[in-house]
Amino acid sequence: MPARRLLTFALLAAIAAGLVGLVAAALGAEGWSLGKLLFLAAFAGTAPWTALCAVNGLLGFAILMLARDPAGFTFAIPDRPVAALPRTAIAVTVRNEDMAQVLPPLRRLLDGLDAAGAGDAFALFILSDTQDPAHAAAEEKALAAFRAADTLVDRIKYRRRAENTGFKAGNVMDFLDHHADGFELMLALDADSEMSAAAVLRLVRAMANEPRLAIAQQLIVGRPTDAAFPRLFQFGMRAGMRTWATGQAFWQGGDGPYWGHNAVLRIAPFRDACRLPLLPGGAHILSHDQVEAALLAGAGWQVRVLASEQGSSEANPPALPEFLHRDARWLAGNLQYRHLLRLPGLSAMGRWQLAQAILLFAGAPLYAAMLVLAAAMAAAGERVPAGAAGCALGAWLLALYAPKLLGHAEVLLKPAERARYGGARRVAVGAGVEFIFTLALDAIGAVAKTLAMARLALGLRAGWVAQNRTARGVGWGEAARMLWPHTLLGLACFAGFASAGWVTLAWALPLAGGLPVAVPLCVLTSDPRLGQWLKARGIAAIPEELEG
Repeated sequence: MPARRLLTFALLAAIAAGLVGLVAAALGAEGWSLGKLLFLAAFAGTAPWTALCAVNGLLGFAILMLARDPAGFTFAIPDRPVAALPRTAIAVTVRNEDMAQVLPPLRRLLDGLDAAGAGDAFALFILSDTQDPAHAAAEEKALAAFRAADTLVDRIKYRRRAENTGFKAGNVMDFLDHHADGFELMLALDADSEMSAAAVLRLVRAMANEPRLAIAQQLIVGRPTDAAFPRLFQFGMRAGMRTWATGQAFWQGGDGPYWGHNAVLRIAPFRDACRLPLLPGGAHILSHDQVEAALLAGAGWQVRVLASEQGSSEANPPALPEFLHRDARWLAGNLQYRHLLRLPGLSAMGRWQLAQAILLFAGAPLYAAMLVLAAAMAAAGERVPAGAAGCALGAWLLALYAPKLLGHAEVLLKPAERARYGGARRVAVGAGVEFIFTLALDAIGAVAKTLAMARLALGLRAGWVAQNRTARGVGWGEAARMLWPHTLLGLACFAGFASAGWVTLAWALPLAGGLPVAVPLCVLTSDPRLGQWLKARGIAAIPEELEG
């Protein structure tokens, strides 16, 4: 593993330096100015994350193409029989959720475990943090009917906390402290999670065969959907996450990440090592999962990712407002990690996991600054040679989106995978449409994250609110109220680009084009008619949809 990590960070440094060198060469070709120096500094600040994307994408693609069993190459699960499955608690955390959406996937899981002859090794716990009494009563009523329909009613239990201290992490730890006696493992599921019995049993057997394994985490793909926004988002996310996670597992090994759900945990070490510290001022940690992984690794336990898509899914945000709200919540939680980088007892890789989680969001203001600086330089008449600019821009885009682009390439290069996605033409069309959507979404996201960071800097703290998971349309008024700053910034920047001529405007379009059209994009991608149109033509269809 040290050799793999040395290779990874050497590649990361080389790619980052190469990208910064290309941008510096383009900017300095006709002399330097304050604006160019500031642009280069902002770009250099984003280079480590961009290079990490390229490295994980390249490593993951190589493994996916060359290894006979890519998931097993990075996480070899011993193929040894298990005399008796460890007792496993299926813990589902809910808060103001629609139980009509939560319970059916759990019924399929329990039925699958029963069919495999493993049902008596599992028990289901609904862990509620719902505060509203009426909503809680609806939860209890729904679960009573769910229990009555089960062949083993005593294995299904409901627990609701009076106070949601510590958010989701506090909910889980309260369960482990007071309700997990007699269980060795816990399957962590979110309200929108779904796992097949085969996927769960694979992870449970891995835990049984690896006594130092504390968390076995699987990839999580989006469920089939008719809604346009999640349909487009998950098509690209799935391609990128497969290569990213495979490459990352290659060099992180037993010091891997934890994403908070669709994972099996070993209860004893988790309960002992993962009591989260309070932040300065007494605040609770919002994003618990990476901290828990780092604490376990620091205590000498393994956290591993099985880079397989089979049998593990979730629902993605149904529209742009929910997506941006989720990003803002994750941003607030990840940026809290800056207080934990010196936490005693963490391993070097544990600290890197926290730093990596910070980098995921910390570059957003730099991306926004690069856009504003580029527009200002264009308006001021500062020029960059088109050839050098095109070379730097192309290299940056290829590096930043390497996991996604190589994920699509993997599908196209493998006949069996092409067939699962409906053929090469469908894959290519879906990838093209999704990539245009991603460019627009990322421009909007960079500004939204920058605004969220500004609100945090002003002392406006992010809360833990219930999530809307139901597909819906977004009206023009709602979209305008939310996205008017993005629109105005986009229009102002494009005015600057336009003053430099059509060539400059064309170069800016793929990078910032999402901003001036943020409102119509939000409305359009939430319109059921667009989702139905995409589905009817098989655009951005995933295998589970085509398999029906």
